[in-house]
Amino acid sequence: MSDPKATLVEYLQSARDAIVWKVEGLSEYDARRPLTPTGTNLLGLVKHLASVELGYFGDTFGRPSGIALPWHDDAADPHDDLVLTVDETREWVLGLYRTSWEHAARTFAELDLDAEGRVPWWPGDRGRVTLHQVLVHMLSETSRHAGHADILRESVDGAVGRRPQDANIDDGYDWVAHHARVDAAARHFS
Repeated sequence: MSDPKATLVEYLQSARDAIVWKVEGLSEYDARRPLTPTGTNLLGLVKHLASVELGYFGDTFGRPSGIALPWHDDAADPHDDLVLTVDETREWVLGLYRTSWEHAARTFAELDLDAEGRVPWWPGDRGRVTLHQVLVHMLSETSRHAGHADILRESVDGAVGRRPQDANIDDGYDWVAHHARVDAAARHFS
């Protein structure tokens, strides 16, 4: 690709798609349950990413989405964006995530990479940004959380990769033997 913005958006979309795939086919319980001691869960990652995209690609550039995000209110728990309440459904949060993509797409279409914005929750001069910086930031954040989601999903049912039948994952490989080799090497140092 010769267009830097299109390249960044394509990689961001690939990471977004990986996040969505991680919740597909799971029971409601498995998609919501905490899978780490800090409560990290798959649908919580979706809610978090939807929220921050609306802020970074909306509010930062004077383009608020108009969508209420009560989990960002001052009185809310600072981690409310990482968990679905019993009233928030999988369909709702995936819809919110896709809505954030649509909102971002309008920002991408209307602004150049050097368009300036201000991240209201970043202190001082650090809050002055360009669309290029924010795209790189969200690509990094989404990819980081896609990695989290990959490990979480593997721990639930063994599904790995960026998408089903990921060409980078050898499904015919003897993963049990590989795991045993890794474990044996590690035990050498125990």
